[in-house]
Amino acid sequence: MSALVLPERLRTGDTIGIVSPSDPVTGKLHLEELEKGIQFLKNMGFKVEAGKNIYSSDPWARAMDINEFFINKNITAIISTQGGDSAQHLLPYLKWDDIAENPKIFMGLSDATVTLNAIHRKTSMVVFHGSDVRYCFGKYPMLEVPSPPDYGKKEFMDRLVNSKIGELKKARQRKTVRPGKASGTLLGGNIRCLLKIMKTEFCPDFQDAILVLEALRITEDQCVTYFNELKALGIFNKIKGVIVGFIYSMQVEFPDELQMEDILCEFTDMYGFPILKINDFGHNTPNTVLPIGVRVEMDANDKKIAILGQCVK
Repeated sequence: MSALVLPERLRTGDTIGIVSPSDPVTGKLHLEELEKGIQFLKNMGFKVEAGKNIYSSDPWARAMDINEFFINKNITAIISTQGGDSAQHLLPYLKWDDIAENPKIFMGLSDATVTLNAIHRKTSMVVFHGSDVRYCFGKYPMLEVPSPPDYGKKEFMDRLVNSKIGELKKARQRKTVRPGKASGTLLGGNIRCLLKIMKTEFCPDFQDAILVLEALRITEDQCVTYFNELKALGIFNKIKGVIVGFIYSMQVEFPDELQMEDILCEFTDMYGFPILKINDFGHNTPNTVLPIGVRVEMDANDKKIAILGQCVK
């Protein structure tokens, strides 16, 4: 396995490039949220440069923004505008050699799961599952969830600016689903999107991984379908543990029904790896910043997660 590649940390005054690795930003409300997200980043002390194709319906054009920002010496970090359902269509147009030769912070969530895991697989670069510009930072002040004020902002600064590792701060309640302790490489993200790159050259190696999973809208039947796919691919034989994030539809709309972590626990009974349920990453919740590709330790007994390796330099 190639040595882990660390991007440079962010510093106050640096320029953040924003790109659309999945769907383009369209519609009045989404454009307004994007502007709020850009202002949020500016208020934290950063400059922001938007890719010229973030509104384009052409996957090639949106991929060009990513390619150009990786080689642009004035851009320190690249953050996704939002998710969607088209990230896989950009992958053939990404210039992997340029990306590998110019390591930078790359962050997003939802369908950006595709891009994050693909970049890590192709370049060994640490990438980050965390808040995007429109969907998270643009809606952040309006999120009606019981979390400490500015949790997502502080996690962003701690991980990407201050290079803090160690125990992940808890924003909301955590639950031991299956007890145990494990350590491994952090991989994953949105379960539906992650499955899109399985059996492709962009799929990371899940051997001895700690798998993180989240979803926006998902049913019990879909959980079983997705878990069957992971089982058929041999993923459950390889991983050391699972951390389940915030599952919006199940937790908010159907809180009294079976939750993803319960279904997963029953489905994987024969594997025995620890499962920890947290609410600190996902859709419609303030997000911590999870370093994809870095070694972490999970303790489902004490409901703790610790980042063991450096994420930025």
